[in-house]
Amino acid sequence: MASADLTVILTDVILKQIIPLYSTDPIAENITLCGLIDCLTHAATDLTVWFTVAFTFDRFVAICCQKLKTKYCTWRTAVVIIGTVTILSCLKNIPWYYRYDPVYLFFIPLFCMVKFSYYTSPLWKTFSLFHSLTTPLLPFVLIAFLNALTVRNILLASKARRRLRGQGDKENQNDPEMENRRKSILLLFSISASFILLWMTQAVYTIHERITLNHIIDRLLKNRLPFVIGYIGPMLQLLSSCSNTCIYVVTQSKFREDLKNVLIYPFLLVQLLVK
Repeated sequence: MASADLTVILTDVILKQIIPLYSTDPIAENITLCGLIDCLTHAATDLTVWFTVAFTFDRFVAICCQKLKTKYCTWRTAVVIIGTVTILSCLKNIPWYYRYDPVYLFFIPLFCMVKFSYYTSPLWKTFSLFHSLTTPLLPFVLIAFLNALTVRNILLASKARRRLRGQGDKENQNDPEMENRRKSILLLFSISASFILLWMTQAVYTIHERITLNHIIDRLLKNRLPFVIGYIGPMLQLLSSCSNTCIYVVTQSKFREDLKNVLIYPFLLVQLLVK
């Protein structure tokens, strides 16, 4: 997940956004690079989304499927899933390479422009719909469904534990196992809410754009609200590429302990030197 998120930053943020904006010789003049960067950007986005789905499923198996856990939660299975998701994401996004046309002025390439057929061709519409369904609509459903099953399993196990222990609510509050389960529920809800909320704006805007062709009209007439939303959506989407990893990592007690040690180490070093 961290590697996929870093790839999103390298491709979408640096190659696609920052370099063309500040470079005196924009790479956007090269039609080959336009298509290649577009492919890499969409592939990296698919990876970060579907690695989140895979990790969510992994947690579901580890918590809810004890018999399957010993066979599924292995190093070999992880390698197979990571490799499969990577290959499928790369193959799925190859068509993005062909959606640009160069714009010339007196035979001099100025920039790349999305083909008008991208908005009118049934083939492109089908591909765009397929892309929207697989990223992020289907992940929305899978993450919400898996987390709901996981939370349900945790709640049922917690009720059974309380019955077996036969103790009151006050003592249950001091139960370390119950506390860990509550933290797991908060983590699952945090991941689901973060992913869905940060992707929702871009998902709705993309669907609306494909249905009404407002993307072209907004760019030409600078219709203020859709024009602004067209930039806010990708910004939130890029933010989501790092939020899930941060949530997963920061909630781990071992990571918090190591981070605390890193922060206090300079003060301990100064104290040692003074002594």
